[in-house]
Amino acid sequence: MTALAVEGLSHAFRGREALRDVSFAVEPGAFTVLLGLNGAGKTTLVSLVTGLYHARSGDIRVFDRSLRGEPLAALMRIGVVFQAPSLDLDLTVAENLRYHAALHGISPADAKTRAEEELGRLGVLDRAGDKARALSGGLRRRVEIARALLHRPQLLLCDEATVGLDTAMRRDMLAHVRALCRERGLSVVWATHLIDEVDDADATVVLHRGAVLWSGVAGDLPAHAGRPSIAEAFLAITGAA
Repeated sequence: MTALAVEGLSHAFRGREALRDVSFAVEPGAFTVLLGLNGAGKTTLVSLVTGLYHARSGDIRVFDRSLRGEPLAALMRIGVVFQAPSLDLDLTVAENLRYHAALHGISPADAKTRAEEELGRLGVLDRAGDKARALSGGLRRRVEIARALLHRPQLLLCDEATVGLDTAMRRDMLAHVRALCRERGLSVVWATHLIDEVDDADATVVLHRGAVLWSGVAGDLPAHAGRPSIAEAFLAITGAA
């Protein structure tokens, strides 16, 4: 069983092709990077996996649950941090998490316990009573991760989750999500255009102009492209060099 299986996925907006025959798999407990330049189709792919759009063709399976045939069973296994900020700025941090918990049928008592656990891990428990608009961009992102984990998903999707953050905050957030893979066995798809967020051992899918250009272990990409580093190899195969 794979955590996420994407098979022959295609999608278009008003006749403009956004994804073309995309196929890849994410293994349980793996940290998988979806690497692509801006406009490659990463956000469209995340939107399809999370059910915001319906694919023109192809299949998406989350822990063997088809998004077409069993959408609720598939979506309940997913947590997501979208590229666009999504907290209600007029609610407190705790209220944002309680609202998410209620949508997933989590009791108030369990929601409180889980929220304290996740916020504590991310170092923002002391801000639980603050309105979201009072937080910095980096702290809001931490709260979004805590919210995404509240219903105990098996698969976490992060779409450009570190965009706009400083280097230290990006590093801390990435380290936290990687630790979730090791400690909880959480499966993660980390969509990014930032090559410095990719480690040699990461399972990596290079998405370019709506199609999978290459997939494998990131450390093997330089040999594939005949370049000395992952960064140079990525730029070479995408024509961005």
